[in-house]
Amino acid sequence: MTTTATTGLPLAEIKHSYIERRSDIVGGEPIIVGTRIAVRLIAGWHRLGHTVDEIVAMYPHLNHAQVYDALSYYYDHKEEIERLLAENDEDKVRREAKEV
Repeated sequence: MTTTATTGLPLAEIKHSYIERRSDIVGGEPIIVGTRIAVRLIAGWHRLGHTVDEIVAMYPHLNHAQVYDALSYYYDHKEEIERLLAENDEDKVRREAKEV
């Protein structure tokens, strides 16, 4: 059973109300509910030094809670999201951002 590093709780017990997986969107990667924005994209902007306020300004259809939940999901599933980021270099993240 996988647990979070910070709480020790099983990941299955941690709820991310704004995050879902849909096989028909972004290949089943975790996304923000009701959008096509992958958690990986938000984590990528965060890793580039952008604040939550800046990310919300880039995506005005998102709210702060959605972005914070995406970042929370990233930290709870860091190994998976880091792998997805490695598979999708920063240039691809920037191109996807322009398409959303």
